[in-house]
Amino acid sequence: MKVIDLTHTLREDMPVFPGTEPPKILDGNTIERDGFAEKILTFYTHTGTHIDAPCHIHPHKRSLDEFPVDKFMGRGIVIDVKGRDSIERATLIEYEKDIDETDFVLFSCGWEDRWGSPEYYSNFPALTEEAARWLSLKDLKGIGIDAISLDRMEDEHLPVHRILLEKEFIFIENLKNLEVLVGRTFTLSCLPLRFEGADGAPVRAVALLD
Repeated sequence: MKVIDLTHTLREDMPVFPGTEPPKILDGNTIERDGFAEKILTFYTHTGTHIDAPCHIHPHKRSLDEFPVDKFMGRGIVIDVKGRDSIERATLIEYEKDIDETDFVLFSCGWEDRWGSPEYYSNFPALTEEAARWLSLKDLKGIGIDAISLDRMEDEHLPVHRILLEKEFIFIENLKNLEVLVGRTFTLSCLPLRFEGADGAPVRAVALLD
């Protein structure tokens, strides 16, 4: 079985959403002092490669820990949207047959190459509201992207989040290595940390190739 890692490494100098504090990774115990090593981790729930839960936007919707574990695994496809200004409904319709036969739709926009630079935070091809409404009618578990958000950064109302999280989709953001999955069939595993009331959580997302 070949496994493709889709996850960025958590580190203190990593990109985070503007206004969010970067993670802190401290030595809680050390082998030299205590005879064993243990880290203290402090991070926001939407740090790095992570999942957004419906309750991230809608307070009466489910948190990640309230979903059955199979919510976070299933068939996946990657749609190449490199070079586009946005992800339009017309683009999705081109892939409708594949979308109807999968659990997760992931968008490869090439923004992984900008990871760690100021350019990572702007001009990526986000979903339009019309495209989000079209997707909301599909029987999907979730969608993902190799960028910081599925909404444009200037859309503070987060319309795409509101439309799709209302339908109890999950979002996987800040993915990597999606370009190698274009045109391939795979199983996505994106198991989050399980803690009570999780509005989001970092994940170790991987693709299991057929």
